[in-house]
Amino acid sequence: MATEEHTEISAEELAHAFEESAPDIDFKHYAVEDWVTLAIFWLMAFAVFLQFFTRYVLNDSLAWTEEIATYCLVAVVFLGAAMCVRLGRHIHVDLLFRYLPAGVARALATGIDAIRTVFFAYGAYLVWNFMTIVEGETMTTIMLPKNWIYACVFAGFILMFIRSFQVSIDNWRRGYSILEKPEAFDAAPI
Repeated sequence: MATEEHTEISAEELAHAFEESAPDIDFKHYAVEDWVTLAIFWLMAFAVFLQFFTRYVLNDSLAWTEEIATYCLVAVVFLGAAMCVRLGRHIHVDLLFRYLPAGVARALATGIDAIRTVFFAYGAYLVWNFMTIVEGETMTTIMLPKNWIYACVFAGFILMFIRSFQVSIDNWRRGYSILEKPEAFDAAPI
């Protein structure tokens, strides 16, 4: 069994460690969808906590908290997916690209970029049509329009479309994508 080794330091060395300046915070890597998703996530966390507290501590649960938490989760998923598109963090299989000639891999990656972008545009179109069908419906436990949730899904698809278009342009300018050279994206800032 391996034993842990700890380097002994003096109290003075430990005290000087706290004098080092903290690294600067850099917010330029975050986009609008990051902040909106974070806010909705904390709203969901509050609703889940409130549900837990009222159910198990007060023994009288609030029915609307479960519905709000569920709808917040839907919004977090679709708005958070736009972050994944922007950062290239969706699941993808790049094994085939290791064995393809560079020209074929570039053409295939460009085709995948185009298909992905068209898919997100089509998803936005379908959600928009669905929103017109269910217009006027309200949530089950509170009298709020259900279209608010579908609007978050629609916004998520629109953002995914925009981010996918931006990523496609970046890939085209760069000359390769994450599928072709995943190692070039390993240390990408978040």
